[in-house]
Amino acid sequence: MNNSPETYELVFQAPAVEDDVVVVRRTERAGAGGYPVYEDDTGIVRAEISDRGEVRMLASGGHQTYHFPVAARVPPPDRAGPPPEAPPGGRRGQPAAA
Repeated sequence: MNNSPETYELVFQAPAVEDDVVVVRRTERAGAGGYPVYEDDTGIVRAEISDRGEVRMLASGGHQTYHFPVAARVPPPDRAGPPPEAPPGGRRGQPAAA
């Protein structure tokens, strides 16, 4: 799992407008297929991405419907940016428990 890219861009087709690109970062979790789980900074967009770039979208909450990306690509280094830091005892995008 450590050989997996740190960051992917998930590209979603949007009709009549430019494609929507969501940056996701590798988490410490693995999905049902044994591949890393990636999520965006909000924790809402979550996906298991295989070593061949196959994407399985994962629900992050109840009543969620999602669209499948048309591509998962490793962004160029200048767009990947540093990984966000998790607060002590917390998850990225959520405050630590008091």
